[in-house]
Amino acid sequence: MLDFTNLPTKKKAYGGANGSKLSVIYNDELYMLKLPMHVLKNPNLSYTNSCTSEYLGCHIFNMLGIKAQETLLGTYKYHDKVKTVVACKDFTSPGVVILDFASIKNQIIDSASNGYGTELSDIIDTINKQTVVDSEELKEHFWNMFVVDAFIGNWDRHNGNWGFLYNQETDKLEIAPIFDCGSALFPQIDDELIKKVISSKAEMNARVYDIPTSAILIDGKRANYHKVITSLEYKDCNNAIKRIVPKIQLDDINKLIDNVEELSQLKKEFLKKILKLRKELILDAAFKKL
Repeated sequence: MLDFTNLPTKKKAYGGANGSKLSVIYNDELYMLKLPMHVLKNPNLSYTNSCTSEYLGCHIFNMLGIKAQETLLGTYKYHDKVKTVVACKDFTSPGVVILDFASIKNQIIDSASNGYGTELSDIIDTINKQTVVDSEELKEHFWNMFVVDAFIGNWDRHNGNWGFLYNQETDKLEIAPIFDCGSALFPQIDDELIKKVISSKAEMNARVYDIPTSAILIDGKRANYHKVITSLEYKDCNNAIKRIVPKIQLDDINKLIDNVEELSQLKKEFLKKILKLRKELILDAAFKKL
């Protein structure tokens, strides 16, 4: 665990609603330091596990060949309290800024909703109509992201936390690395609830078949990952399944989880079991049908 407490800071500020963020210099490079957010709904947690989720989620994307933000776990001392934090390498640079998908969606004049509308049909329509990057490349990226989010149980992939890098000098855009995975891997489940869930097949299956759902909407309702993927209704989703499933090596992912010192043994056991189930019952089920 790295100690980020006394690192040099920069004045650059970061938006977003999930916790406080600082701009720090580590190994001569700029990082966004994300501090844990307090949990109001669960009194048994002093803060969410979103920092470890961010770390693990981005690493899993990279392990599957989908470029994601580089993340490091560490600690930060504030008011005599030591918190687990995640440092996310800033992939922007002078003259290169991030534009979220919502910004591009706002350019589509006849879009059915504004940039932050997440109806799947409207997102696909935007992907086909936009001209900033190759539409087939963008479609492949979107469905790759959807499939891996299904695997890691990300309930908050909206139009504001994925997008593009815009070069202000050349007026060119490219797809940005995946970022913001803090809502994946059940960040608000505590050890007491894990004990109940992990001992019940019904409770474990509920966290595969029913929750979490996607922030993407279908007919106004949050999409159920299992239903969307195993329906084989979406050709481009099917292609993503065929690309990604053969790359998933659970042994390597389990080693990654085991190496996170801050996670309890119970949480590690839960994460390894739920990822195995989500792979088998969602991704493998679709892959076998295909």
